[in-house]
Amino acid sequence: MSKVLILYYSTYGHIEQMAEAVAAGVRETGATVDIKRVPETVPEEIAKGGHFKLDQKAPVAAVADLEHYDAIILGAPTRFGRMPSQMAAFLDQAGGLWARGALNGKVGAAFTSTGSQHGGQEVTLFSLITNMLHFGLVIVGLPYSFQGQMKLDEVTGGSPYGATTIAGGDGSRQPTENELAGAKFQGKHVAEIANKLFS
Repeated sequence: MSKVLILYYSTYGHIEQMAEAVAAGVRETGATVDIKRVPETVPEEIAKGGHFKLDQKAPVAAVADLEHYDAIILGAPTRFGRMPSQMAAFLDQAGGLWARGALNGKVGAAFTSTGSQHGGQEVTLFSLITNMLHFGLVIVGLPYSFQGQMKLDEVTGGSPYGATTIAGGDGSRQPTENELAGAKFQGKHVAEIANKLFS
């Protein structure tokens, strides 16, 4: 079975929750999964003042970890329609892996959160996906076989480019059952493809 890394950055815990749901989907396929996070770059005093969720249980990843997985699923909230600087700083250090082609042919996917329905979900996913394409990963989205992204009876995240959640402008809205289901579906879908390629 394949080995899957869920690598995320979460300021207030929304992406952390989504990462756990993605992992649950991966586990359903028999693949092994590790959840890791990128280092926080905001000074601790400022992070505490901004009510960042600093007590996350996932270990901090090292760039060298990336090449030891068959699939890498990136999760990060939006920052003005792009990935946050914490994730970008981590990926920017992976030039050595890029130069060696160490990630070529691995499976890649992305998930995100935004403050509103129109807060840049798809653009943020593409900012993550663009990096993965440069590293040579084969991209997997959230296909419409996950019918939850077609729901019209509730406000919900979800996109063919990856699972998403809407956090609300003040961060008070938590991922819904449907959004977590989309994350779980995507995790399972990525792992199924990785299992076919690497088992």
